[in-house]
Amino acid sequence: MAERAIRLNPRLDPRDYAEAYARDGMVQVPDLLEAESAEWLALALEHDTPWHLSLRTPEGGRLFSPQEMAAMGRDALAAHMQRALADGQTGFSFIYLAYPIITAFLNGRDPGHATHALLQFFNDLPFMNFAKAVTGEAGVTKIDAQATWFRPGDFLTQHDDTDQGQRRAAYTLGLAKDWRPDWGGQLLFHDEAGDVVRGFKPGFNVWTVFKTPRNHSVAPVAAYAGSARRSITGWLRDDPPVR
Repeated sequence: MAERAIRLNPRLDPRDYAEAYARDGMVQVPDLLEAESAEWLALALEHDTPWHLSLRTPEGGRLFSPQEMAAMGRDALAAHMQRALADGQTGFSFIYLAYPIITAFLNGRDPGHATHALLQFFNDLPFMNFAKAVTGEAGVTKIDAQATWFRPGDFLTQHDDTDQGQRRAAYTLGLAKDWRPDWGGQLLFHDEAGDVVRGFKPGFNVWTVFKTPRNHSVAPVAAYAGSARRSITGWLRDDPPVR
């Protein structure tokens, strides 16, 4: 059987979004992928993904694999989560589930996973050219990616990505269906006073891209949310080629 591929929606024209991005430093592109590709990704995240726990520790961000979580036990894991929650009161912190697409792909884990095909799709010329045309970032050399799942109570506090190397723009590819705005989980943008100047609720097959650095956060997901807030997130980068 032929290997499945991720495909860009052929009806999209980057010129329809470039003006808004140039004006606002952000834009949303609905129906980024062909419908079959988006459904394949959503099903893979729901049924075939070994989710890790991503949270802030005193040493920085850390991923705990399912095996590590089982070995460390409930009490030790709860202590890590409580510290991450406390850190969020005064500074940068986060708790959510993640799947490290690049690491898994390079190490040969989970062969044939839909997110691996997505990573290749992002870095092939058709999408790379589309992303450059939308953002005006002609120097982008690669696009990285991770899968994320914000469960009820999960969060990502305000930050601006200024210390993250060669990131030119950040993006999310939403894979959350039928999301109500009162379920939380919005991608929020903040001004210097801390006020929310714009926000996007989770959506399905919607590519949101914004220029970095820019203050933003992810609002906690409500306990009564009736759907799963899953997405692909990453950055458009201009890292120099490896020599």
